[in-house]
Amino acid sequence: MTIPVSSATDFESQPRPKDVGILAMEVYFPRRCISEEELEEFDGVSKGKYTIGLGQKFMACCDDREDINSFALNAVANLLEKYDVDPLSIGRIDVGTETIIDKSKATKTVLMELFADAGNTDIEGVDSKNACYGSTAALFNSINWIESSSWDGRNAIVVGGDIAIYAEGTGRPTGGAGAFAILVGPNAPLIFEPVHGTHMSHSYDFYKPKLDSEYPEVDGPLSITAYTSAIDASYSAFLKKHAARAKRAGKATDAPAFSLEDIDYPVFHSPYGKMIWNDFMSNPKAPKYANFPSAEDVLKQEYSASLLDKTLERGLITFSKSLFESTVEPSMKMARRCGNMYTASLFGGLASLISSVEPAEFKGKRISMFAFGSGLASSFYTILVKGDSTQIKEKLDLINRLDSMKVVPCQEYVDSLKLREKNHNAGSYTPEGSLDNIWPGSYYLESIDAKYRRKYSRLSKA
Repeated sequence: MTIPVSSATDFESQPRPKDVGILAMEVYFPRRCISEEELEEFDGVSKGKYTIGLGQKFMACCDDREDINSFALNAVANLLEKYDVDPLSIGRIDVGTETIIDKSKATKTVLMELFADAGNTDIEGVDSKNACYGSTAALFNSINWIESSSWDGRNAIVVGGDIAIYAEGTGRPTGGAGAFAILVGPNAPLIFEPVHGTHMSHSYDFYKPKLDSEYPEVDGPLSITAYTSAIDASYSAFLKKHAARAKRAGKATDAPAFSLEDIDYPVFHSPYGKMIWNDFMSNPKAPKYANFPSAEDVLKQEYSASLLDKTLERGLITFSKSLFESTVEPSMKMARRCGNMYTASLFGGLASLISSVEPAEFKGKRISMFAFGSGLASSFYTILVKGDSTQIKEKLDLINRLDSMKVVPCQEYVDSLKLREKNHNAGSYTPEGSLDNIWPGSYYLESIDAKYRRKYSRLSKA
């Protein structure tokens, strides 16, 4: 798809943009992964601890040949090439990542190399950071630019990605890696609807205070309650804003309120059965909850106690099991194979959903997106599939690409992390990782000089 470039004169005469959304999408992930089932045996833990307890099957891994810049270069370069996007048609690039390799220079500036030959240096946007939420902040920035009076008629690219790794211990099985890039513009097949429900608060559930290490500090129990309460709060904010918007539009006050019935496919930063709790509290007498166990006891329970109630959690998971399998599971392809991708996780879920549903069935459906980043920031918003998703599904070719990943021994993953530890923050350095572990046609880190300047090269596609 070639994107036309509007001149300033042409832009002034154009109508305001409508149906702003996703025109194209690409994802990137490492060539290697390990089996979580094999990791259970490798770590000497009980069978099912990772595969059932975490719901994981595999986890992507990479060594010192890849970093967040190479991830972003691959996602954006492939997006431009697969869809034949004119580099001059891009007026903004927003990047969301929590993988910091420089305290000043944005990953977005590295991406400008892809636009140098076209002579396009007039591209707005830099990086957004707050754990896994940075990509959603980047997305909102791009949407707001296109819908503002500052828009110059060109499209935007939103990029997100991370390398999620943990110190040896209980957190390590929750790692992963991946990136995405989406082309955002008007008249899109997947459009972003205008209501956002947002919840932000101060929490030390997951954070990275040690600049000499890639590994985070994690308070596991607090992270779970922070995530769950954020779902409830952002969804509640969404419902309130949605009702207010309907009232301003003059819709009847007795019209049915927005509920989960209006969502065909919910996509989460990480799926969690607790989301159904808020919908139940909004309308506990709805017929669909007629068989919900202990409904009266649930309604009497304090909210703070409900967040830690394992009996309630198990009941909700059991109650929503069939719904989860039909509506959420289609968005889990990348998560099951690549693991946690931080800022790319939510959009990896969206790519998985697009790749799992036939375009004819997908058209007209509504997707909910729950974005969460520890610390914490969260938003709930929706996407309407208004057009044909065939091209995006075909260009992603996601299922085949995931199946092409190399499953390697767990010791190889441990060795790759030791290599990253050894060379973290190094200068005058040539990475030691094998180029055999890089996908053909992909960018990789070639070297870091004495002034810590990183040089990237690209493998032949042959």
